[in-house]
Amino acid sequence: MPSQEEIYAALCQRHGKALQDKLQKAKIAIAGLGGLGSNIAIGLARIGVGQLHLVDFDRVDLTNLNRQHYFIHHLGQYKTEALKKQILEINPYIRVSTDCLKITASNVATLFSDADIICEAFDVPENKAMLANTVLEQLPDKWLVSGNGMAGYGKSNLIQTKAIMSKFYLCGDNISSNEAQPLMAPRVAICAGHEANMVAELIIEHLGKEAEK
Repeated sequence: MPSQEEIYAALCQRHGKALQDKLQKAKIAIAGLGGLGSNIAIGLARIGVGQLHLVDFDRVDLTNLNRQHYFIHHLGQYKTEALKKQILEINPYIRVSTDCLKITASNVATLFSDADIICEAFDVPENKAMLANTVLEQLPDKWLVSGNGMAGYGKSNLIQTKAIMSKFYLCGDNISSNEAQPLMAPRVAICAGHEANMVAELIIEHLGKEAEK
C-alpha cells in the first residue's frame, strides 16, 4: 500500500504542488450517485480532491451497470458504500463521508452546509429543480454545478458547460430527455466529465483565491 506521502508526491508530479494543495483542501458534495454522480466522484477522486460527501438512498441494480460506475459484485449494495469503497481503492487517504437518505427541500441546508461546491447529479427533472432552487435560496454562498441533458448517443459537442448565475453552472445539452431517449454510458460520462472538470476549475481558480484572501 502506498503511503499518503507517496500518493501526494505522485499527484504533485502530475498537477504541481500549488494546484494539488488547493484540490486537497476542497470539500465537494455529490447529490445522487447514478450515472452522473458516480462518474463525477471517481473523476474527483483521481485528481486528489481531499473530501467527498456522497449522498444517495438507492442500491446498485443490474440496470445501473450500463452507465454507472459500479460492478457486478456491488449489486444490492447501497450506492454510498459501493462508491466509497471504489474511491478508497483509488486513494485511501481521501476523506469520504456518506449519507444514505433521500434529499428533500427540508434537509438540503443541513446536508450541504459544510460543502464548498455542490454537484447535482439526479435523474429526475423535478428533483434537479428542487435541489437547484433550494440551494440558491438557502445556501446562496455555495457553488452549484448541475447536469441537464445527457441522454442518447452521438452529438457529443452539444454537451457544454454554461454559467447560469454567478455561482451556478449547468452542464449538458439542455435538450435531450431521459424519458424520450436511452441513457447510455458514453454520453452520460461526457456530461459527468463536464461537471467534474467545472468543479476542478472552481477549486483552482476561485476557492484557492478565496482561501488566499
